[in-house]
Amino acid sequence: MSRTLASHTPIPPPQSSLQSPTATTPQNVHKYSFTPIQRRRLLASLAISLTAPFLSTPITEARGLFQMPPPRLSNRYFLVRAGESEFESMGIINTNPVAKTSMDNGLSEKGKKQTVQAAFELKAMGACDQNCWIWPSITQRAYQAAEVIAAVNGVNRSCIVPEYSFLDARGLGAYEGKSLESVSEVYASDSLSQNIKPPPIDDGTPNESVADVFVRVIQLMSILETQYSEDTVVIVSPDSDNLTILQAGLLGLDLRRHRDLSFGPGEVRFVDPSSIPTYKQPASGLYKCLNPPSCN
Repeated sequence: MSRTLASHTPIPPPQSSLQSPTATTPQNVHKYSFTPIQRRRLLASLAISLTAPFLSTPITEARGLFQMPPPRLSNRYFLVRAGESEFESMGIINTNPVAKTSMDNGLSEKGKKQTVQAAFELKAMGACDQNCWIWPSITQRAYQAAEVIAAVNGVNRSCIVPEYSFLDARGLGAYEGKSLESVSEVYASDSLSQNIKPPPIDDGTPNESVADVFVRVIQLMSILETQYSEDTVVIVSPDSDNLTILQAGLLGLDLRRHRDLSFGPGEVRFVDPSSIPTYKQPASGLYKCLNPPSCN
């Protein structure tokens, strides 16, 4: 019986310390009327409130906007040229990206030995003592070199990040299939202007100027500097030009003289001015460039 009464006994509402509002009547309804808010003004005020915290940060300080030469680098970088390829062992120029994953673009027997030596050199330099990321071109010889470097330095294969386009070998256009010795003609043009392209060809091989490659390596560095911080990155290129143009830009050297920084097959270099061999340094400050690629 008591249970039935309890279930039907009304429970008084909790007392509030707040005074109940005055009942709305026709006489006092004007007290609660609101001025209509214009939609455009509301949206504008929201936009300002959302963007205001970011207005104090200069756009140029954004990490994704990589400039050459950089005021500082967020990571340590090691540059590695892959060992000699099968095509290079035959003295033939092969830069068509269509064939970059073929076994003919893989390491020659000599190239394999050069790559092992490079891997041990990185180990001696302590490049991957605290682990590292290895960024090779997807070109066969560069990726093979990355696997060797990882094995020798005890780096997990999951730390190999293949790069599909920004590290392709420089496209030499009509020089495709010619003797490696004819590359000297390309470098003679490079020394005149970073904008001169090799003659074109209709087989799909790009004909890239120094400035073209420079754009690619800036895009690569933008990704690396945005994606990593206080890490070590080993960049593995199938050719020398990617690395010489990248290093010239990082150091503020005239891009027309990038050839002076040439990498031999299997060569390793830490990104630092002191890492450049003395005999490869430009002859004078005349070739200094503080705003690449505008070095004229």
